[in-house]
Amino acid sequence: MHFNKVVFGLKKTFCFSTILFITFHSVAQKKNEQFQVHIKKTSSRVVIDGQTNDQGWLDAEIASDFYMVLPMDTGKARVRTDVRMTYDEENLYLLAECYHLLKGPYYVESLRRDFVFGKNDNFLLFMDPFDDQTNGFSFGANAAGAQWDGTMYEGGKVDLNWDNKWNSAVINNDEKWVFEASIPFKSIRYKKGITRWGINFSRLDLKTTEKSSWAPVPRQFPTASLAYTGILIWDAPPPTPRMNMSLIPYVLGGVNKNYEAGTKSEFRKDIGVDAKISLSSSLNLDLTVNPDFSQVEVDRQLTNLDRFELFFPERRQFFLENGDLFSNIGYATIRPFFSRRIGLGTPIHYGLRLSGKLNEDWRMGLMNVQSAKQEEDNLPIQNFTVASVQRKVFSRSNIGMFFINKQAIGSVGSDSAKDAYNDYNRNIGIEYNLASSNNLWTGKLLLIKSFTEGNFSNEMVRTGHLQYQSRKWTIALQYEDVGSGYQADVGYVPRRGYTRLYPQVLRNFFPKGGIVLAHGPKITSSYFFTRKMAQTDYEHIFAYNIAFRSQAVLTPWYSNNYVKLLSPFDPTNITKDTLTRNTRHYWNAYGADFISKPQSLVTCSLSVRFGGYYANGKRTNVMAEIGYRWQPYLNISLATNYNRIYLPQPWGNVNFVLIGPRVDVTMSNKLFLTGFLQYNEQTENINLNLRFQWRYKPASDLFLVFTDNYLPENFGVRNRALVLKFNYWWNH
Repeated sequence: MHFNKVVFGLKKTFCFSTILFITFHSVAQKKNEQFQVHIKKTSSRVVIDGQTNDQGWLDAEIASDFYMVLPMDTGKARVRTDVRMTYDEENLYLLAECYHLLKGPYYVESLRRDFVFGKNDNFLLFMDPFDDQTNGFSFGANAAGAQWDGTMYEGGKVDLNWDNKWNSAVINNDEKWVFEASIPFKSIRYKKGITRWGINFSRLDLKTTEKSSWAPVPRQFPTASLAYTGILIWDAPPPTPRMNMSLIPYVLGGVNKNYEAGTKSEFRKDIGVDAKISLSSSLNLDLTVNPDFSQVEVDRQLTNLDRFELFFPERRQFFLENGDLFSNIGYATIRPFFSRRIGLGTPIHYGLRLSGKLNEDWRMGLMNVQSAKQEEDNLPIQNFTVASVQRKVFSRSNIGMFFINKQAIGSVGSDSAKDAYNDYNRNIGIEYNLASSNNLWTGKLLLIKSFTEGNFSNEMVRTGHLQYQSRKWTIALQYEDVGSGYQADVGYVPRRGYTRLYPQVLRNFFPKGGIVLAHGPKITSSYFFTRKMAQTDYEHIFAYNIAFRSQAVLTPWYSNNYVKLLSPFDPTNITKDTLTRNTRHYWNAYGADFISKPQSLVTCSLSVRFGGYYANGKRTNVMAEIGYRWQPYLNISLATNYNRIYLPQPWGNVNFVLIGPRVDVTMSNKLFLTGFLQYNEQTENINLNLRFQWRYKPASDLFLVFTDNYLPENFGVRNRALVLKFNYWWNH
């Protein structure tokens, strides 16, 4: 049988299996329905000071007897955690007493907000106010008092880019650390009149390497999984949500100078404003006028040895909130909307975003952004619109439709720009996201069609995957089909005109004792074909995962690769010499990845790769990051990436060094200083970024940012910028 017939058969089997599973999709009762905690209104004022003697806490029901999630989810937690909740007309209150089992200091990374979960002793609250097991909110703190807050989406993911105003306090003693918080009802969204919320509490104690939760969660899932929340039962419906409006104006002053071009210094004086308006208990309108993102951290440099465009994540606040309704459509390499396409080289005039729940079953998102005219290339004003709507189906799945539009307002000025610029580009599609009631089965089906000026191709995107994940097994199959004529001007789709099959299998074994917690093989393969099913690439990776009880991880691996170049390619990405089209390249490689235990004050990660490369060459790659923390005030890290490439002439032997030391100083949970230096030999640039932040009031900040770029050979300044920015969060 020809291979393309096998692939076609797999495609049909895959689609049929997915449809069959959807047809018999379980709508079973909520998994942890029996785990219930009652909340009643406090009879006295609650003071947020970390003390447990307020009358409201003495009267509150205690949620205790947590279950162990890690190292193994087979019994009760060893560390004791007691949780209480109460409320009044304005706030929801939370008190968590996190007792110590072993003597010694707590482990935290810093006092910075939205810390890394696995590197901090922490307590987190996950709540699902609609009890739909899909969306919600998360609040918490580490043992030093740094806050954590975010919105929840896709049944268990937390978007930490969401910030809101709430108060908390943490105190420590020899017996326990205590976290106390007040969360204003106007800061969250919930359905009027509902008296059952999904809820769970999570605790990570690094001294014992134990992760636990109040309602039990299988170890293969995060404790944030809303499929496994218990029930918070109110004594009366929470206070009726009131309209809430926040204004966040900013003023900015700055100066920048381009030394390479020899131009004069340019001075900046800008003002702008963001507004957040709650239109209902669960629908929010965000507005921005003349936004500025100068305080956003610079991108981390990468050595680019790839044939396709690299991905850099969005860091601008306006585009990050409620990202699942906009930027999370599709897959990592098939994103019809990628917000970094907006505002490239031009300021944004205004933007609006309407997002949230319409009712228990429907969610919607609408975004419209308009950028200025690009004077350098004489390109017109551009308007960007994204609209999406989701309908909950079955217990935890959803089906959605989306529309993405990039539209020019005005005409393109130059003939050269007309050749590379479209007056419009539109994408319309439908996406089904599958999540079973117990989260063992997840999947997706996606169809997208693009419409572009002068391109009337019927090419589309057709993708899907189905995954089964249990404690011992992970089995998945993904299928991608991207047409040659498909176009997403506001998306990230680095490769077009291909069909791909991507199967993977992982098996875990659990020893009864010893230093190894779990181990097992992981096999992944990736097959690329032309649209006529002629094979162009494959990659087989055979890895063995070893997870230690200390939470260190070691993964040795071996890979087998084949590439047929469909266009000329420079394997160093620095010269004009290229390998010719249709040449075939085979190689094998091997290596290992290691992450040290997070409890150490000195931590490290190491990744090594040895083996073949294009044109019968060889490539050695070593990536390492070492960090030291003087908790909770200082974090020092050094990241390096070294590539040694052996190629025939005209390239010869090539070395690339990328090094990036970083210093994070958290003088308190209100004062932060970050210094970041990056030297990239491939791009011949040294970048320095210093950022000072003073959070003088909740969600209100003063930033001072200094940026420098240098030439490595003589440290000559290429360009330099200094910005002072002040914003204030005003609530009504």
